[in-house]
Amino acid sequence: MESAGLVTRRRDPGNRRLHVVELTAGGHALFFRLRDAAAAFDEQLRTGLSEQDIVLLETLLTRLRDNVTTHSAAMPRSASSQARTLRK
Repeated sequence: MESAGLVTRRRDPGNRRLHVVELTAGGHALFFRLRDAAAAFDEQLRTGLSEQDIVLLETLLTRLRDNVTTHSAAMPRSASSQARTLRK
């Protein structure tokens, strides 16, 4: 990022072991372009969804994630691989 001109890096005068990293004007411009692109894509994804739809989707995705992480953590590694093999 430094070589691309997006950030500057210098030693902290009060503690030479630390580096102070700051966005350059180009870094700020890129950040805002990427932020705007992400917001536009998020808006496109949510087109036609009500607030209730979005809440339901978040709830279901959270439940799916929890099911996978809880189930995977509870299963021994070999049992987890066997379960994957059986599902195929």
